[in-house]
This record gives sequence, C-alpha cells and structure tokens, in this order.
Amino acid sequence: MAASMLKTVTTRLLIISDTHSTSPFPSSLKTHAFRHPLPRTDILLHAGDLSLTGALAEYSPTISFIAAAHAELKLVIAGNHDLTLDADFQQRESNGKGEGDTIEAKKIWTSEAARAAGIVYLEEGVRTFTLKSGARFTIYVSPYQPEFCNMAFNYPRSQDRFNPPSAFTPIPSFPAIDVVMTHGPPRGILDKVTRNERVGCPHLLRAISRARPRLHCFGHIHESWGAERVRWEERGEEEAGYREGEWKIGKRERFENDSEETLRERAVCMDVGRESREPLVWGQETLFVNASVMTWESQPLQAPWRIDIELPLAATEQAEA
Repeated sequence: MAASMLKTVTTRLLIISDTHSTSPFPSSLKTHAFRHPLPRTDILLHAGDLSLTGALAEYSPTISFIAAAHAELKLVIAGNHDLTLDADFQQRESNGKGEGDTIEAKKIWTSEAARAAGIVYLEEGVRTFTLKSGARFTIYVSPYQPEFCNMAFNYPRSQDRFNPPSAFTPIPSFPAIDVVMTHGPPRGILDKVTRNERVGCPHLLRAISRARPRLHCFGHIHESWGAERVRWEERGEEEAGYREGEWKIGKRERFENDSEETLRERAVCMDVGRESREPLVWGQETLFVNASVMTWESQPLQAPWRIDIELPLAATEQAEA
C-alpha cells in the first residue's frame, strides 16, 4: 500500500531527554513546566542521559518518575552520561573488569517492575510496537553520538554509523521508519552549542534525509532545546553531493513556545495530526525535537514536549478501515 494511502490514528507522545537523575518538580511548583504529574500520553520517549555518571543508584529517580507517568508505552535509550549502560566503555575504562556494572545497570532498566510499568529499554536498532488504539509504528533508536569527551556511546566524527555500507545498524530508508530517537542531534538541526558551533552528526543527517520519518527526537545539546519542522526536497542528480534516495532540506520552521500554555499543560504542546491546522505530511516533512530538560547550566528548567502526530494503523486495522 502506498504511504499516502495508509490509514492512521492520531497518537499523543511525550518527549523528554537529559534528565540526569533529576525528578520533576512537585505539582505545587507551577512556575516550572517539568513537574508532577507528567502529562497523560499514549507514548513516552526518553532520549537518553538518564543519569549523571551512570552510578547504579542514579537510575532510581529516573525510573521512578517514568514508571509513575501515565503512558501505555515508555521507550528509553541511554546517553553519553550513562556510563554503566555502555559495555564497551566499561570494558575499556576498567581493564575488562566493568562487565558486572553493565549487567546490573541493564537489569534495572529491564526488570519485571520496569516492564510492568510499561518501560522498554532499547539498544541501537529497529523495533516495532502496537498500541491498544491499533497504531503500529516502527522506531529506530541509537544512544550514540560523535566523540564527546571520554564518555559513553561515542564514535569518531569521521565514522558513518547510520548509512550503508559501513553502518553498524543502518537506518532503513523511507517508508520503513515512523520515528527516530537518538541521543545526539543531526548536523545543522537544533545542535548549536554556546560557542555558536554546530556539533551534530552529518552522517545522521544523511540517514534522516533517506528515512524521512514523521519524527526525529533527541537531546544531548542542552542549549539547543526546541522543535523544528523541516520540509524535504528531492535532490537533482546534477546537484553536488547527490546520493540516490537522499533528499535535501527545503523550508524550515522553528516552533514558537506559548509559555503560559506550557506552564499550564506541563509541556510544550504541538499538534501536527490530521485534524490540526497544518497536518504533517509523511515523506515530505519531519518534525525534529530536541527535548533536553536540562539547560546549559544543568538546571531542569526546560519543558517536555507533548506532540499529537499520526501513526499508521496495524495491517489488520488497515484491511478493516
């Protein structure tokens, strides 16, 4: 079935990242958007940096507030601060003696209690999930980012981790992927640091231009918190940098936050579903969200993102629709 003919269901997502062992503020503190209770949604996405240093005790506050959130499905990845969740980092930095910490850290996130609370800890790759609404979506996730100090889930900036033929786990091309969640941003999109330098991954941007998902969410660069809607344009064969299947960025629109609504709703609220004023056009547009809750000064003052977006119905639902 052509992508344009797929039946969809409007689905509500809550996106957060870079909480660094910090819990939401008390519900009474209405001057902060990141406060209890988190908004009720269908899916919660956490794009990594669950802790400060990966100490096992640091995961407890994060897993507690995610478990308490009202969401049917809660998908979680690690980030560069979550040292004990990166087996390669642990082996390298502890002369081969850190395997036990990684096993224990993963046990925390994959325990029976975590699963019962709807939490699914994901490692790099592709997964498909079905919701009670009948929505069935495919997500690509990766906790990796270009080299950043001596921390977890790093790769050399010259390495292409996301595109064939060299990728470890390449991002599939359109129309295979609905959502991409990575810890780090793509090059040129919500990736600017305080010294006015863009530090996102160019290989990731290439992969996203092939996949053209409905949503790409991430964190890592605290000071570039925000959302941007990108319209893709086909690249002509005569254009410099042409690669088959890769499109180029056309129109870009930065989302403006309504601060009063954000405080009231405990999240920045965006609606790009089919009943919205400007529905997102799958295959032609991608919504990018940098959901870092922490500011550059490492204060949890940036709001989560609540997104209403279309996700495809499962095949059986398609047949009946």
